Amino acid sequence: MDTPPEPDTRILDAPDIVIVGSGIMSASLAAMLNQLDPRLRIQLVEITPEPAREASDGWNNAGTGHAALCELSYTPERDGAGNVPIGRALQIFEQFEHSKQFWGYAAANGMAGEPSDFIHAVPHICFVEGSENVDFLDTRHAAMKEHHFFRGITLTKDPSVMAEWMPLVMEGRAPGPVAATTAPGTEVNFGLLARQLCAWLSRQEHCAVATGWKVTKLQRGIGDWQVTMKHQATGGIRTQRAKFVFVGAGGGSLPLLQSTGLAEVAGLGGFPIGGQWLVCDDPSICARHDAKVYGATPPSSPSLGSGHLDTRRLNGRSQLLYGPFATWTTRFLKQTGSWSDLPLSIRAGNLGALIRAGLHNHALVRYLITQGLQSMEQRLNAARAYYPNARAGDWRLVQAGIRVQTIKKADRGAVYFGTEVFSSSDRSIAALLGASPGASVSVNIALEVVKTCLPHLLAAPEARERMKQMIPSFDVDLKKAGNAPLFERTTREAAERLRLNLPN
Repeated sequence: MDTPPEPDTRILDAPDIVIVGSGIMSASLAAMLNQLDPRLRIQLVEITPEPAREASDGWNNAGTGHAALCELSYTPERDGAGNVPIGRALQIFEQFEHSKQFWGYAAANGMAGEPSDFIHAVPHICFVEGSENVDFLDTRHAAMKEHHFFRGITLTKDPSVMAEWMPLVMEGRAPGPVAATTAPGTEVNFGLLARQLCAWLSRQEHCAVATGWKVTKLQRGIGDWQVTMKHQATGGIRTQRAKFVFVGAGGGSLPLLQSTGLAEVAGLGGFPIGGQWLVCDDPSICARHDAKVYGATPPSSPSLGSGHLDTRRLNGRSQLLYGPFATWTTRFLKQTGSWSDLPLSIRAGNLGALIRAGLHNHALVRYLITQGLQSMEQRLNAARAYYPNARAGDWRLVQAGIRVQTIKKADRGAVYFGTEVFSSSDRSIAALLGASPGASVSVNIALEVVKTCLPHLLAAPEARERMKQMIPSFDVDLKKAGNAPLFERTTREAAERLRLNLPN
C-alpha cells in the first residue's frame, strides 16, 4: 500500500550535495550516492508536501517498465535493406536491466518495501492491424528474437491465440490482418518506489529530505553553488552551499537552470505537453485484461507515442487505463505549476529556437489543439481501436502528468522527445531534461551522473565493488553475445529479489 512517509524537514548546515526534486530519478541518485559513500552529506529538497507527486506519481505515467518489448517507437523504421534496426531497443532494454538490478538490491537491503507493492510481472504485448504493419512486426520480431535479450518474445498472427493473450482487444474486432508479439515484462509504481527510497534516505546519517520547500535560485559561487529555497507554508527563506547540485525537478528544471546564468543554458527552451487517461475501475472488466498492449505510433503524435491499453495496480486495486491523450498547457508542473511558466521561460537566447519550433512543428501544435478539444465520445472511439466493446459508462477521464520537451538553439526548431542529462562544463551541476523513457532508465541515468560528474566516487576498488553490489553489470556491455551468460544470471537474480516469477 502507498502509505506516505513522515516528512523530514531538516535542512543540513553544510551539505556536500543538494538534489532538487524527489521523483524516481532524484531518489535513485540520492540512494546510490549514499551507498557509494555513506559519509556524504546529501540534502534532497521537494516543493510538494510529500515526495514524488509529480511525474513519478502513479497516475502521471503509464507505469510501464520500458524495456523495448512492446514499444514500436524504439524500432521505428526499416533500413535501406528492409531490415528493422534494433540498436535503440537493445540500449533501452539494458538500461532497464540496471534499474531492476538496483531495485532488487534496494529491496534486499531494506531501502525499499515489499517488491510486490511497487513492481509486478505483466505481459508486454505489441498489437498491430493491416498488412503493412503486420509485415513490419514480423520483420521486427525476426530481428529481435536472435538476440539473447529477446529470446522470450513470441509472435502470432492467429486471432484465436491473441484472444487468449488479450480477450478485450479481440472481442468484437472486425476481420482483417492482425499480428501481436508478447514477452514477459513489468509494471512499476515509480511514485511509491521513490517515496520508499526517500523515506529510507531520511533515516540515514548525514542525509535529509525537506518537503514543502521550493528551490527558487541557483547561484554560482567560488567553488560551490548557493541554493536559495523558500518554504511554501511560511514563506521563510533559507540558503545552502554545496559542491554539486542535481536538478531532477521535472518541468521545474528549466527555470532553475536558467537562474544559474550558465552560458550553456542560454539556448535551452521548453515545450510543455499535458496528458489524460481514460480509466476503468470495474473489477469484472479489469480482471479480463492482464497486459500492457501497445500499438503503432501515429505520425502526428510522437510526443506521447502510441496508444496503449494497460493493466494498473494503484492504491491496492486493479484498474484499466487507456491513453495517453495530449492536452495543450503552458504549465511546467501539474501540482505546483502556473499558466505563466512557459511565458516566463522565454529569454533572448531561446526565443529564436522557440519560434522555429512552433513553425517547424505546426502539425504537432495542431494535433495538441485537436486532442484538447476532443469529446468524451471521441476519446472512447480511440480506445475502441484497442477495446472494441468499450462502453462509455465504464470510463472516467483522469489528468496525467506534464512533460516539458526540450528545445535547443542548435537543433533548428526540433522538439526533443527523449531523456537526457544536462551537465555544466565543470561538471558541478547536472539536470534531467526530457521525458520517455525517463523513470524506467532512472538508475542508468544516476549511474551516468556519477561517472560524468562525480567520477572520484568510483575511483577506489572498494567503491567499484560497492557499485557492483548495487548494479552487477554496471561496467559490462550486456548486449555483447559473449556476455549472454552474465545477462541470464543477473536478470534471474534481479527477478528473484523482486519476486517477479518470470519464466525460465
